Amino acid sequence: MKALQGVEGHVEWVEAERPTCDAGQVRIRVAAAGLNRADLLQRAGLYPPPPGASPYLGLECAGVIEEVGPGADWRVGDRVCALLAGGGMAEEVVVDARHVLPVPEGLSLHEAAAIPEVYATAWLNLFQLGGLKVGEKVLVHAGASGVGSAAIQLCKAFGNPVWVSVGSPERLSYCQGLGAEGGVVRNQNLDDLDGLGPFDVILDPVGASYAQLNLTLLARDGRWVIIGLMGGRKVELDLALVLGKRLQVTGSTLRNRDDGFKAELLQELGQQVWPLFSEGRLKPQLVDTYPVAFAEAAYAELETNQVSGKLVLVIDDTLV
Repeated sequence: MKALQGVEGHVEWVEAERPTCDAGQVRIRVAAAGLNRADLLQRAGLYPPPPGASPYLGLECAGVIEEVGPGADWRVGDRVCALLAGGGMAEEVVVDARHVLPVPEGLSLHEAAAIPEVYATAWLNLFQLGGLKVGEKVLVHAGASGVGSAAIQLCKAFGNPVWVSVGSPERLSYCQGLGAEGGVVRNQNLDDLDGLGPFDVILDPVGASYAQLNLTLLARDGRWVIIGLMGGRKVELDLALVLGKRLQVTGSTLRNRDDGFKAELLQELGQQVWPLFSEGRLKPQLVDTYPVAFAEAAYAELETNQVSGKLVLVIDDTLV
């Protein structure tokens, strides 16, 4: 089979060994795979996969099951999407059967490829680690990103008013169209967030450059969940604010979680979130698709930080 590999800052469609499908696993013929910022880091050699994971790119995919290992509760021919630690950008991928969910009714395989990673990330960090309760206020930095788009829709669906910081007025309008109450453009009026808070939970892929701002914006007993370091990794903080407000600061990654943790997360997503796609209350924000032959162009577009929503690589265009 073939798979997409990061090589010194670019990608190559290379011959790869076909993995075996063991007990508790399924083999998926991949139709499409979603792009994520983690893929950019892996392509650059900065984010190696966890031990034992596929060395190839791709943290989410959708396709059709073509082999079922002993004990796996799926059938050949099932249309599914999957959360992966790697290897989704390949003709085939083998995955723990517990990390697979059915394609929601009404969605194409291309759309389904855009939802596992971002919705799992948003749900984990807002509702599990962030402990969101109905009515609590949320701030999402980089609100027009794939994770941000998912987070806004989840907040709206579960009764949490949400605000955003974004890179342009157009991206702010996009977020408001998804359900955000409002927000700020980071290079124009970031300080205006002070008049929109305080916030109970802040979902933050930026890190150091927003750190002190986040502490001032959080309400008493607020939760700051850090999921990325786009704005740097080192910062000096006023810990008196952390103590005085009884704040919780949580660092979070999903890729290197163990199989059992991911299985429980996917089970909860299947129960709480997946039905909302069929009801039309959640929608994949699929911006564009690229044939795998044009993968480098897809990565270049994602790297501009101007994508509102998700990009998807089409691996097998005979599967829809």
